[in-house]
Amino acid sequence: MDFVQHNIWLIVLAVFSGFMLIFPSLRGKISGTSEVDTTGAVQLINHENAIVLDVREANEFSSGHIADAKHIPVGQLANSLKPLEKYKDQAIVVNCRSGARSSTACGVLRKNGFTKVYNLKGGILAWQQAGLPTVK
Repeated sequence: MDFVQHNIWLIVLAVFSGFMLIFPSLRGKISGTSEVDTTGAVQLINHENAIVLDVREANEFSSGHIADAKHIPVGQLANSLKPLEKYKDQAIVVNCRSGARSSTACGVLRKNGFTKVYNLKGGILAWQQAGLPTVK
């Protein structure tokens, strides 16, 4: 008990750090967003003709993106759903840099009636680390 009393801030910091590590995966489970890894995303693109939606900012998108990806920054998504309406029942793989913004975008899409929405786990960074191609 003496240890706890003398090191309470270290314990609080350790608990907080642990929570921050697991929060991204909990957030996806709570929101009902399905995550897909790079292999799953490639399968969705090749076998289910999935649409890729990149929700990064314009400068990030222009530095390299998945081929044929549609680009709508996450901040503009709620007001820019019209071009995506025809894909409501089609698989959509949403990506950003690391997976956080795309998780938010998946929530927006689901809220607006899109049924097959997948968040690319790890984002474009995971895509590039897997050695998959990007285009500029």
